[in-house]
Amino acid sequence: MTDNEKLDQTRPDDPTRRKVVTVGAGAVAAVGLGGAFAANAVAGERKAPGHGPKPAPPEDCYLLTSEAVEGPYYIDADKLRQDVTEDRPGIPLTLSLRVIDSETCGPVRNAAVDIWHCDAIGVYSGYENQGSGGGGGGGGGPAPTGSPTGTPTGVPTGPPPGGGGGHQEPTDDTRYLRGTWHTDRHGHVTFKTVFPGWYQGRCVHIHVKVHVDGEWTDAGYEGGHTCHTGQFFFAEEAVIATMTLDPYVTNTTTRTTLTEDTIYDQSGTQGGLLKLRYHKDDIGKGVVGSITMSVDTDATNDGEGGGGPAPSASASPSASAS
Repeated sequence: MTDNEKLDQTRPDDPTRRKVVTVGAGAVAAVGLGGAFAANAVAGERKAPGHGPKPAPPEDCYLLTSEAVEGPYYIDADKLRQDVTEDRPGIPLTLSLRVIDSETCGPVRNAAVDIWHCDAIGVYSGYENQGSGGGGGGGGGPAPTGSPTGTPTGVPTGPPPGGGGGHQEPTDDTRYLRGTWHTDRHGHVTFKTVFPGWYQGRCVHIHVKVHVDGEWTDAGYEGGHTCHTGQFFFAEEAVIATMTLDPYVTNTTTRTTLTEDTIYDQSGTQGGLLKLRYHKDDIGKGVVGSITMSVDTDATNDGEGGGGPAPSASASPSASAS
């Protein structure tokens, strides 16, 4: 055996190989996801150039992440930030997201990712007068009183409760639990927020949009198009664990389970089901949710369906620092 052959056999893997790390609840306070748990390879990940053929990407990296309706309570990204918590109480939640191209399985760099969701008692910022417990995706105020007049006839029209509907203009200036940030060169982006609550007609979820082909300027992200509109979902075990803790215990709205939800397509990760990490005997210490979104960067998926008028907000956000 030659000296070169010996070197080839002993050469280590390139230490710069990128891996997404799933972090346990003990490290939730840090937005950066340092190695508290073993690193896990993400679909589409490849080793740096080296000896031998590159392994083929897994077939599931080509599967598109499920599209979903935008819902009525999207506000065109006016908060450029990673920590969207503001003053809202709840269990700390770190979202570790990665965006990959469904055609190449490579990372989507410098994309603008929006997230928004309700607070622990089911209220969306910007729509606080809607309260918690209504349909249409964000709570629709108190339940009606009195006796119904007339009997419904014909086939029901419009979206299911909490499913979507047309865009509604904001009713106030609150913007908690909303934010936009950019993916890094590995397609990765992290948000700090709180575990969402629930409201009538929907299971616990977080909304997301991915915008590409725009430009980051001093004013934020401009131009481009929305290539993905979706929702993230939570396993029932985790949701049930939150229900005895403040402030979730004060949410008396009837809860829709994951299997009862009209938007989640029951397809697991492809449908937006998050991989969760937390201390099962004390979820209150915090949760880390992670997922890889496989998107078609050439497509436009603005999520404006659902039976209502199209949103007046632009599909491509312009964000300002906050």
